[in-house]
Amino acid sequence: MKETKKVTVPADNEIILGVLNGSNEILEKLYKAYFPMVLQLILTNNGNEDEAKDVFQETVIVLYNKVRNGNFELNSKLKTFIYAVSRRIWLKYLGQKNRNSGNIKDVEEIIAVEPDLERHQERDKQFKQMEHALNQLGEPCKTIIEDFYIYHRSMQAICEKFGYTNADNAKNQKYKCLQRLKKYFFQTTIE
Repeated sequence: MKETKKVTVPADNEIILGVLNGSNEILEKLYKAYFPMVLQLILTNNGNEDEAKDVFQETVIVLYNKVRNGNFELNSKLKTFIYAVSRRIWLKYLGQKNRNSGNIKDVEEIIAVEPDLERHQERDKQFKQMEHALNQLGEPCKTIIEDFYIYHRSMQAICEKFGYTNADNAKNQKYKCLQRLKKYFFQTTIE
């Protein structure tokens, strides 16, 4: 059986600093971490691996030029930026290819199907907001919410873990915790 290595994704600022310093090691890590995502994008949208390599190369050049010119401001995760740039490059390529063949409808379908950058950014913002709200929650609420919604533990298991007299008491506590979580979530603003 072939052993698969887990790819460790460098932190966004580590990649940006590596690009600034011309680090080949960082470029290799960038490729290992994000090329599979770009490959999947291209393959699911009528492309092949060679085209995916070209798109990824162009994306890295865009990133490199923006970082080196000093006008790079990351407003989302680097993964989102790479996805968005790759997608734009691929759509431009498909548009040119389809213009030559007279078939523009395929590109319109891809544009309609693929998620856009704004939606990714909004989702990242909501995840950060939820993480912040969860951290404000404190114990035992944070663990109860995580146990139930993330780890899918039963109310009976939560009842036993926290020593509640019955599952209904644990359920009431979870409800109170959810109300507090909602309050913190809607009070938090993440830029």
